[in-house]
Amino acid sequence: MYSQINKNISRYVSFDQQELEIFNSLLEFKSVPKKTMLLQGGEMCNFEAFVVKGCVRKYYIDANGFEVILQFAIENAWVSDISFSIYEDKPSRVFIETLEDCEFFMFSPESKEKLFSKAPQFERAFRILMQRSLAVTQDRLFHTISKTATDKYTEFLLQYPALPQRVAQHYIASYLGISAEFLSKIRNKIAKY
Repeated sequence: MYSQINKNISRYVSFDQQELEIFNSLLEFKSVPKKTMLLQGGEMCNFEAFVVKGCVRKYYIDANGFEVILQFAIENAWVSDISFSIYEDKPSRVFIETLEDCEFFMFSPESKEKLFSKAPQFERAFRILMQRSLAVTQDRLFHTISKTATDKYTEFLLQYPALPQRVAQHYIASYLGISAEFLSKIRNKIAKY
């Protein structure tokens, strides 16, 4: 049951069986149906979730009332509002919604602190995960600013090859920062090559 998350968390740090058992004992397994809001803007985020199965979107609503997708979290990804709600102890500015029926392993900030005190190696593992997340976010920002829409879509397909079959086109357009109509033109242009 825990092999998927244990493999994910062990990518950068080696753990013994006892440490993994402590980690697993603090996790809560949840099955969540499609179109469920895990977090609403204005709420406090009190979880970090590992996606075992399914697809989630994290987004905010801009000044014009448009949804702007910040992240798609699919199998083996983590999703939360750790940067603002958990660490800053302020209400979240993001929404987290399931786009498919999902299965998660979740834990609270309190469970995470228990984990760090009982198995200190996990603090290093989560620090590395946080650093990698920051690098991905910075890379996404760079691409958003410097790449053409076609380049952004091509790189999106390399990163998420199966996602266009799993989520609506307007969600992908929102993630890329373009209109759904413009994305349709890009897709048609790519299909002709």
